[in-house]
Amino acid sequence: MEKGPCGEKIGHYTEVPERELGEKFGREVYIRWLIAERDGAKLYSMRVFRLGKGGVINRHKHPWEHEIFVLKGVMRIGIGSRSYEAREGYFIYIPPNVEHDYENIGNEDAYFICTIPNKPTTEEKEVKC
Repeated sequence: MEKGPCGEKIGHYTEVPERELGEKFGREVYIRWLIAERDGAKLYSMRVFRLGKGGVINRHKHPWEHEIFVLKGVMRIGIGSRSYEAREGYFIYIPPNVEHDYENIGNEDAYFICTIPNKPTTEEKEVKC
């Protein structure tokens, strides 16, 4: 991984340490913070998630949006009252304050990129959909 004189950062995602998120978040959930505020990114952060086989991210919500791109695997994504299947090449937008969850329903680890704003984009409130 390299950081340049203009503040740029370039590297392979495997150069960034992967850490497991605890039971509070789900099971078999791993994250790599590729780009974050600490790198000088003022608006957005980029993460790569790995959901192990049978992995789950528990239902949750927060006052910021998500932009997701599935790199590998097959996932079920619950958004509000709906459920979607997403696989390699699919993109997903999750609006702020909408409950959502993820489950790896495939036979291999699932990988996805998730970008989020560094600060909430709205006030916290309940959204039903």
